[in-house]
Amino acid sequence: MKLYIKYMVSLRCKMIVKEELKKLGLHDTTLELGVVQISEDITASQRLQLNENLRRSGLELLDDKQSILIDKIKTVIIELIHYNDELPKVKYSNYISKKMNYNYTYLSNIFSEVKGITIQHFIISHKIEKVKELLLYDQLNLSQISFKLHYSSVAHLSNQFKKVTGLSPSYFKKIGLKRSYNLEDI
Repeated sequence: MKLYIKYMVSLRCKMIVKEELKKLGLHDTTLELGVVQISEDITASQRLQLNENLRRSGLELLDDKQSILIDKIKTVIIELIHYNDELPKVKYSNYISKKMNYNYTYLSNIFSEVKGITIQHFIISHKIEKVKELLLYDQLNLSQISFKLHYSSVAHLSNQFKKVTGLSPSYFKKIGLKRSYNLEDI
């Protein structure tokens, strides 16, 4: 039986889910971001208890098909941007459509209707979060980050970064590094 879990986006989340299943006497056969396959059927009371326990950790069981589909879309995007060393050189719409086995227009319409933002906006937000992360690691310069995340130019990356954060990438890096040095002084 498959269970879909909202906000499950890290290894820590996987460990929490695994532990909560164990407490209820349930055994996972596969555990991926957003999805767990259990070997037995889950009773209504087990499902209710699991959901309550997961909520305490900031996670949540998903029930309706639209929520499950949206969570899958978000997981595909998060895995693509945050957990791949190299982004594929294909259009995001084609990538998502292929991974989800649905027409992109259908996915896009549902996502926008339910979340109130477009898939493209969600992708941009996550790409900017990845840029922030890479800037603070201080291992790549802006040109390398731009290339790594498939921006058409450094100027395009900088404009998008400023539009989303209100700061230029260089200023963000400057204040981010200053904050980390201040924390080391404590």
